[in-house]
Amino acid sequence: MNRAWWIVAAALAGAAVPAATFSASAAEAVKIGAIYPLTGNSASAGQSAKDAVHLGADIVNNAYPELKGLPLGATAGLPNLGGAKIELDEADHQGNPQVGQQQTLRLITEDHVAAVLGSYHSSVTLVATAVAERQGVPFVVPDSVAANITARGFKWTFRVTPIAPDFGKAYAEFLTELKKAGKKIDAIAVVNENTDYGSSVSTSIIDAAKAANINVAAHIAYNANSSDVSAQVLQLKSLEPDAVIFVSYTADIILYFKTMKNLDYLPPIIIGDDAGFADPSFIPNVGDLAQGALNRSAFDIGKPGTNSYIVDQMFKAKYGRDLDDTSARWLQGFLVLADAINRAGSTDPEKIQGALKATDLKADQLMIGYHGVKFDDTGQNTLASTFLIQLQGKQYVSVWPDNLATGKLELPMKGWR
Repeated sequence: MNRAWWIVAAALAGAAVPAATFSASAAEAVKIGAIYPLTGNSASAGQSAKDAVHLGADIVNNAYPELKGLPLGATAGLPNLGGAKIELDEADHQGNPQVGQQQTLRLITEDHVAAVLGSYHSSVTLVATAVAERQGVPFVVPDSVAANITARGFKWTFRVTPIAPDFGKAYAEFLTELKKAGKKIDAIAVVNENTDYGSSVSTSIIDAAKAANINVAAHIAYNANSSDVSAQVLQLKSLEPDAVIFVSYTADIILYFKTMKNLDYLPPIIIGDDAGFADPSFIPNVGDLAQGALNRSAFDIGKPGTNSYIVDQMFKAKYGRDLDDTSARWLQGFLVLADAINRAGSTDPEKIQGALKATDLKADQLMIGYHGVKFDDTGQNTLASTFLIQLQGKQYVSVWPDNLATGKLELPMKGWR
């Protein structure tokens, strides 16, 4: 009798093994690849993006009841994958497209990541997404804005951020409103670095200005990572445009402000197209020279109790600074990808791709100021949006449009004077 009971118990124990194995497998970590510029001229922006993604992984992997408004915020892990945690597999592309291409291929073919997030530089994102397309692995773009990234008919690329034409339209609307209010906006200048990012955005700005009947007196394209921009600044000084729009990465725009001060040139309005203006090193290096500079953004800390405020406080407690536009867009991009993987209930690339296509997040489910997240057939988020912030003291405040403003627009810009 006892022997028979032991045999039955052993059989039952043996039968339970596959179920236990399945449960463990279902809860295995989900590996996501992320590539940033952790060395090179944009290293500080890359590190800030990395910090934001790490906070995103913490939010997903652990329960934060106060973030019940965010998908996966109040739960621990990915519920539809047995509570599996997200594991980050990260790489440094150094701001080099060739390195970005190699690292993306390694993450996919050697590390077998379920999806990839990247890459800050549009020039890197262009080649990295091409690798993911050939390999049939989802690639989520949180921040690169060159229009051609989602204009190639790719099926595996999903971009969460607003793009170059959105920014051009916003700048034109802002300047048109100023002109109607009596500000002198007879001519503007556009200054851009000459990689895919600067070229794409400057083209969109010029097209939007022309459509709005705004005279572009000068379009100055310069070599990225220049060591001397005196000639460009002297050209601006001789033209005296009413507004200058810069499309520049960090080292370049810091050099521009120092050169403008040295040559005593300060236009009435400076608008930055994010990038270097949003880099964590911008304010410490030239904040005193750039007082009143405007910048585009999709993130504002917001009021206490909002998703943006709570997440910003978490970021500040962890890293000692507020989220900026770039880091916030990376964090939101990560959360969109995590939500899709959870809805897919699988790490199968095709199922994640299908879940990304079906994404339909509302504004109150985000921690950034988009109208929502919904991708069109090109993989572009049709609900992404942007607004303008102004450097006042040691921080940026939202000043346009009026319904999103938390501060008052101050013109002309003060600069160092």
